[in-house]
Amino acid sequence: MGNPTGFIEHTRQLPGKQAVPERLRHYGEFIHRYEPKELNRQAARCMDCGVPFCHNGCPLGNIIPEFNDAVYRGRWQEAYDILTSTNNFPEFTGRICPAPCESACVLGINQPPVAIEEIEKHIVEIAFERGLVKARKILDRTGKKVAVIGSGPAGLAAAAQLNAAGHSVTVLERDDAPGGLLRYGIPDFKLEKWVLDRRIALLEAEGIEFRCNVEIGSEAHPVGDLLREYHAVALCIGATVPRDLPAPGRALEGVHLAMDFLKQQNQRVRAGKPLEFTPADISAAGKHVVVIGGGDTGSDCVGTSNRQGAASVTQFELLPMPPQERAPHSPWPTYPMLYKVTSSHEEGCERQFAIQTKAFLGDAQGRLRALQVVDLRWESGPDGRPASFVEVPGSEREIPCQLALLAMGFLHPQKEGLLEQLELALDARHNIHAPESTYQTNIPRVFCAGDARRGQSLVVWAISEGRECARQVDAFLMGETALEGRDG
Repeated sequence: MGNPTGFIEHTRQLPGKQAVPERLRHYGEFIHRYEPKELNRQAARCMDCGVPFCHNGCPLGNIIPEFNDAVYRGRWQEAYDILTSTNNFPEFTGRICPAPCESACVLGINQPPVAIEEIEKHIVEIAFERGLVKARKILDRTGKKVAVIGSGPAGLAAAAQLNAAGHSVTVLERDDAPGGLLRYGIPDFKLEKWVLDRRIALLEAEGIEFRCNVEIGSEAHPVGDLLREYHAVALCIGATVPRDLPAPGRALEGVHLAMDFLKQQNQRVRAGKPLEFTPADISAAGKHVVVIGGGDTGSDCVGTSNRQGAASVTQFELLPMPPQERAPHSPWPTYPMLYKVTSSHEEGCERQFAIQTKAFLGDAQGRLRALQVVDLRWESGPDGRPASFVEVPGSEREIPCQLALLAMGFLHPQKEGLLEQLELALDARHNIHAPESTYQTNIPRVFCAGDARRGQSLVVWAISEGRECARQVDAFLMGETALEGRDG
């Protein structure tokens, strides 16, 4: 490494943020950039650890010590080339990845880990600023046509890799613009959409065709036409069926799925009308909001509710409060379940753990007025993880609430339409059955990647899945593949 004692000389520092009152007035990103000297110091903290466990911690297998060294030396082309050899979209992962690589950082055993995610974001943004990011010219086309269904991170990664292999790639998206979860699931304060549009424009310049408002399996776009037109198909349709809460009162006005709430707000921001609400819109303004679900989607609902002017925001989590430090059942270098305070939590949120919603309570007009809840007492299993719970006697109570947002995760891909018409085999969890060895479904020309195959997961896993699926599609079409994979 360029500075073998950097991890001794410098401690972890993250970039500053806009003050909470300022950032609550807009939907833009609010995390500042490192000053050049501080970026150099943070890169210098990457130690010559011998065995870089961060490689395995990252689902993409990013070559982290090498790009950190290039940053320390100011070699931006080298840093960008190393980073993008494994990651098609570091501008996405550098903003919204929970950084499992940092959990596996060797320095993190007894010090704060290297700020890998922030360094990654700085590499790609500096590369764009210096004109180092250019559309690749694909000079040799194979004559093979591939359709990628879905334009989320898995679909975009699969399309980029298949296009690089020389195939003619068309991405089919049922929404009005490409991006999937990145466009309509992630709030702009975490990922401004010009970042996504910039990448889409590059992919189009490289020869990828995007067709939006196309729902394969609908009457207008039957599956038969798809199989006749393309030599192979990659399904990257996500796990879009949400987990619901069928408690009494679920049908009351004011109980909504989290993604309906987030998508609506993202559409308003895209239209340049972030604070304009119609009577049909889901609005948190002036209401006591309860977000049911403690994950990232729930956190996004917290940040969005505060920006809309909620009177209060409370977040429920069924599980007990996670520990502040690693528990015995999640030793280094595994990704631990720790108590996490997101930027949205910093903006104002009461968090309640080990709590269950028993019923939604309404007023005479059928509008939500409160939640009936009960506290839970968890028992640990043999490995120390929460395993079972009982209700705490006498803890049942009402909590005022006029807007309840269900953010409890996603179950599996939508079966109606495309999957039913293709008669695809599903696994025990109702995801598309496509073994990791081939990513191939029971229909030989149809492949699958991302959340639709592995279940709800991280954006970085979706990109990894898209890349690996592209390798298998390329090998199927050509008999061999030269595309990069996670293991070489």
